Amino acid sequence: QVQLVESGGGLVQAGDSLRLSCAASGRTFSRYVAGWFHQAPGKEREFVATTWSGNSTYYADSVKGRFTISRDNAKNAVYLQMNTLKPEDTAVYFCAAVRSVRYYQDAGEYDYWGQGTQVTVSS
Repeated sequence: QVQLVESGGGLVQAGDSLRLSCAASGRTFSRYVAGWFHQAPGKEREFVATTWSGNSTYYADSVKGRFTISRDNAKNAVYLQMNTLKPEDTAVYFCAAVRSVRYYQDAGEYDYWGQGTQVTVSS
């Protein structure tokens, strides 16, 4: 059982950076796969990044080299460091968690979701 709350979104210019945070509740959160997804108006939710046991990570091609996902198990938190932001990154960003998944990129595989935080990047 996990509850998630995102924070850190805002309005920035292209090329700027933001750091999103996801605070989690749950005794065994460190055992869960954690991920970030985003969703633009009128579009489906898209995979951004995920991390699992052993601090392994996987990223969408569109953010590889620019974004970094990390977690601090002592604080029950997951982070998304976003550098060199582009206007096409504009979306609501959600953190998500699940005990086990077959496809990290599939939003339908995740059981727990936060409410989302808005990221807007102007050109």
